Amino acid sequence: MTEDSAAQYELSRRYRDLQDEAQAVTAQVQSWSAEADEADHIHPKMRAALQASGLAAVMVPAAYGGRFGSVDSLAATVVREVLAAESAHLDSLFAMQGIGSFAISVAGTSPVRARWLPVIGSLDAIAALGLTEPHVGSDLRALSTTVVVDGDELVVDGHKSFITNAGDADVYSVLARDGDGYTLVCVPAATSGVVISHPHQIIAPHVLGDVVFDHVRIPLDHVIGQRGKGFPLVLQTLATFRVSVAGAAVGLAQRALDEALTHTAGREQFGVKVARLGPVPSMLALSWTEIEMARSLTYRAAAAAARDPLAALNLSSMAKVGATEVAGRVADRAVQVMGRFGLVRGSVIERIYRDVRPMRIYEGSTEVILDSLSKQLLKNRASA
Repeated sequence: MTEDSAAQYELSRRYRDLQDEAQAVTAQVQSWSAEADEADHIHPKMRAALQASGLAAVMVPAAYGGRFGSVDSLAATVVREVLAAESAHLDSLFAMQGIGSFAISVAGTSPVRARWLPVIGSLDAIAALGLTEPHVGSDLRALSTTVVVDGDELVVDGHKSFITNAGDADVYSVLARDGDGYTLVCVPAATSGVVISHPHQIIAPHVLGDVVFDHVRIPLDHVIGQRGKGFPLVLQTLATFRVSVAGAAVGLAQRALDEALTHTAGREQFGVKVARLGPVPSMLALSWTEIEMARSLTYRAAAAAARDPLAALNLSSMAKVGATEVAGRVADRAVQVMGRFGLVRGSVIERIYRDVRPMRIYEGSTEVILDSLSKQLLKNRASA
């Protein structure tokens, strides 16, 4: 994000300080970004740089070594905006520490919180969230993973698919069917019966895999919250972190525009700079306009989510849709104005072009979110 933009939004000092810290990390890792963004396991130098920065502590409450009293959506969002502009791998590593552990922070038992939150905040342990399954995506109520009580233990059986950090995570928060309800449980990765495979990779390589739970036994106190009440915790997680995806999308869009500006301002065709040639000026200006619009909505939604995540979920959802769709358009225009240089494998713009595409799918696809928003819109209309 540019200095002018930071001033425009009048972020408080603590958020500007977080941005500065994130910028310092990205400056350290530039030489590894391309390599890390092709990795399917956590890049050790990226992890070391993020760990040394202390930024992962944003993702856990102060009582367990965190930066703030509770997890702050705006803090997560502004950090992701900076990290994503440099490396999708670095951004994901940061984000998943919160997404994977948030339910433990708000509803885990005291022993589970004490065991996992301090080491997640220090990045000595990696967190993950297990929701999707081979045949279950947006319709989580159709999941087949189960948890049952057997004596003084819980037994988890099932198959989770497309799980970020699978294989590298130290602990999983897992949503499972529990009788007629759904329960979140904390499953340490080292537990017997946890089996990892890597059957898929995506167009923007990612730490991704499948996790099979084969009669996995965990203590009863590893239930997160109340049995049968797992969905509200998943909703709280989405309400807190969905808007941070918008932050990452704004960061990627800004970097794409910066790359396009550098290229078009430094290259001549037909005797003029490409930046002043034909439709290019309007394409660049429209990208700038859309980024600022997306940033405005994202910051507003993130600030609202920091106050009350569930009350701000509709706004966060709008920001996620708006910013990720903008990022896709901006990246596409950047490739177009850069011509053949926008197609070079391994270039920054090529990485961005691939990175922005999955953002319109994960953490709630555009179409699913819009359907939910339309229902709320009609409900509001009816009540009015």
